[in-house]
Amino acid sequence: MGRKSGCWSNSALMPRHRQKVKQPWPCTFPRCPDSFPNTSALSRHVTAKHCCMPTRSAPPTPPTVSRNISQDNEVNHDAYNEPGVPERALAPTRRLCNKLFHPYLTGTPCDKHGQDLDNDTLPPHPVIDESNPWSPFDDEVQFQVADFLFQKVEMSQGDIDYLMQLWEMSMLERSAPFPNHQDMYSAIDSIPLGSAPWHCFKVPPCWSSPDGRSDSSVPEWKKQEYQVWYRDPDTVISNILSNPDFAEEFDSRPYIDTGNDGQQCWSDFMSANLAWSHATRIYQEDPDAYGSMLVPIILGSDKTTVSVATGNVEYHPVYLSIGNLTNRARRAHRNGVVPIAFLVIPHADRAYDNDSEFRNFKRQLYHSSLSVVLRSLKPGMKKPVIRRCPDGHFHRVIYDLAAYIADYPEQVLLTGIVSGWCAKSCEHTAGIIQELEDEGVGAADIDELLWDNWGIDANLIPFTQGFPRADIHEMITSDLLHQIIKGSFKDHLVEWVQEYLELLHSAIEAKHIMDDIDRRYSTGDDSKALMKVYLSVIADYLPDEMVQCFAAFFDFCYLVRRSDFNETALAEVEEAVRRFHHYRVVFLSTGVRQDFNLPRQHAMMHYVQHIVVFGAPNDALTNQRLDKLCALRSHLVQQGLLPALHATLEPFEKEDEDDGTVDEPALSHVFLASTHERNYSRNLDLLAHQIGHPSLVELTQRFLYEQLCSMPADNIELDDLPVISSNVYVHHSAIAYFSAPSDISGICGMRRERIRSTPSWYGYPRRDCAFVAQDSAPGFRGLAVVRCLLFFSFKYDGVEYPCALVHWFNQYGSRPDAEEPIFFPSTQNLSQILFISLIH
Repeated sequence: MGRKSGCWSNSALMPRHRQKVKQPWPCTFPRCPDSFPNTSALSRHVTAKHCCMPTRSAPPTPPTVSRNISQDNEVNHDAYNEPGVPERALAPTRRLCNKLFHPYLTGTPCDKHGQDLDNDTLPPHPVIDESNPWSPFDDEVQFQVADFLFQKVEMSQGDIDYLMQLWEMSMLERSAPFPNHQDMYSAIDSIPLGSAPWHCFKVPPCWSSPDGRSDSSVPEWKKQEYQVWYRDPDTVISNILSNPDFAEEFDSRPYIDTGNDGQQCWSDFMSANLAWSHATRIYQEDPDAYGSMLVPIILGSDKTTVSVATGNVEYHPVYLSIGNLTNRARRAHRNGVVPIAFLVIPHADRAYDNDSEFRNFKRQLYHSSLSVVLRSLKPGMKKPVIRRCPDGHFHRVIYDLAAYIADYPEQVLLTGIVSGWCAKSCEHTAGIIQELEDEGVGAADIDELLWDNWGIDANLIPFTQGFPRADIHEMITSDLLHQIIKGSFKDHLVEWVQEYLELLHSAIEAKHIMDDIDRRYSTGDDSKALMKVYLSVIADYLPDEMVQCFAAFFDFCYLVRRSDFNETALAEVEEAVRRFHHYRVVFLSTGVRQDFNLPRQHAMMHYVQHIVVFGAPNDALTNQRLDKLCALRSHLVQQGLLPALHATLEPFEKEDEDDGTVDEPALSHVFLASTHERNYSRNLDLLAHQIGHPSLVELTQRFLYEQLCSMPADNIELDDLPVISSNVYVHHSAIAYFSAPSDISGICGMRRERIRSTPSWYGYPRRDCAFVAQDSAPGFRGLAVVRCLLFFSFKYDGVEYPCALVHWFNQYGSRPDAEEPIFFPSTQNLSQILFISLIH
């Protein structure tokens, strides 16, 4: 058959020159002319030549409406929005910024004696053991084996011993790298880099018998000795500062960031107001600090407890990070947030639950222990100390206790307030006390007035006393995960829904409704996953005001999880809080609540203030041996003995992982899972009948035509379409790489999620839905929704084509629904024919 009007003939004898249609991958950064044979080369180019900004690949072409809808049907364009085709590929959007750096604490490099260096001075080379750069390991094999078994595989001690025995048996001329696990652990423990050993100090009993006899009238908590485990925070900070992995994610001086629209922007800690104001204060108090580097110290603790065998003592972990690290680095790098202490929490009999003496003892023990743990930082808070930093240079650094991230129960413990009061409202305690003293109020009366009128425990001595510039009330900032997502959402709002249904219906009917709601979202204990689907699940059962309340709350949660804010974004956060408070009263009017004296929900009112003062909120244990291995690996990479390790664009190592972060610059793209399924036909015609979609063959041919010819294939005759004779491989999942401002991402802002399409997932079919980018319109308006019916790949002229068979959803209306503020995609169109096509 000769050549016809289409691109290709149906003849078996195809022209050889078709091989030249193999399409290169062009770089999508503006004005970059380079192109590459595959995505791996393109990603390497982006990493080397362009900044850490994600791009998005060109969106697929959705099916043409005229092919599936009869001309006789009248189309309501307000009820159905046809997915449009963008005029061009979506290029990366770069937020232009202008940074005004602090003029006094400039982070100037110096030598090890503190003398400033010229700008072009290279950093000194680290001291290495020339006889054995792999020390304390014998060679590279020993290090790589220890790193692999302990860090990557996390192999048990018994399995390590067994592996070494097999290795020993298989080697004729050389023994195994280690005789057993003890020898490997000893080698790791002797690594001098990254070492911050654990220490312990003991708190003696607060009561002792003068004659050595026991007194049953004295409570046990007074007789007990308490242990506090800690690591030297100065050593921990020195290890963070000296880690070259942080070189590209490190701010050496405070700055004010303004976007190209003139609005101030807040993102990382050093862009926030506190870093700037404290740097100014340090210089004003000591002009000799000029040129030093401010190192803001961020502390955090949570209610996770570690119990000991006696059962009457618990330990609360305390974590440390520094504000110089970017938020991305702090979230993505295991050594960006380090545990530094386990503070003891005494327990007593229930009779002492409301005992003021025991309550004061617990609080003061907590603060006194924290003061002892942090005492090594005091010299560096008064005068600069010399530390090596990620750029390889020495710097004169000055420490500053800047922030403490804590949930509300820890805020009560830290600030010495009465439970139920706001921790931030006590910032002016000193001024209140001064006013009362000026009025002649006695000390005992002042304590009582503070407790009754302001909820302040005046007897508490905070751990910040004696530390320069440290104020616990200023340091306290909110814990997004525990206060808002788990506290306000899961523990408050979700519970209120159940209480409302029980008030409105009988207990049996309310239980049936809750069972239906649970069945429809089924996200387990994952509160963040529940938030994504909860609004649509509850809409059929709740009044409009409650639905609007949830919508405002979700808006707030997604807004405050952003990685950067400008003045407009802060106004949006405030508006979301206003709407939430406006609609929340429905829980009062329906009798679910009697009041809203809820500190965790009250914290929402402080979030804008916290973002301005501390920067974007962070979703903030490491193992001592892991610290050492990571430090040695970084050292060996710096010496050129090991290649730098980066996350690659390979699918997840574990098939059951559904999402995760990506720690290097990457193009937004979708890759099929690494393993294909074996229970499907390799022939395209047979596969079409096997999955129940006979049109798969034609759809695949038209898809291939559009890939080869870069033009629509809707009106091309079947005889003119290319014939696919290669094997077809089906995959049950694909991995999408993308940037999402409100999700936890890797160092370069990228995230990955697995999209599944499988006939059996825990006993049921699973066909995930996905977004397809259509244009640059904001939010959902620039996206289409598809359900993934099949992932497969085939080859044509030696080129592999991964693709997906998808069902396109319709979108009703051009804006969210007024009552339920979400877009409604629908599986039905006007002609009752499903839109199904292939996308790349």
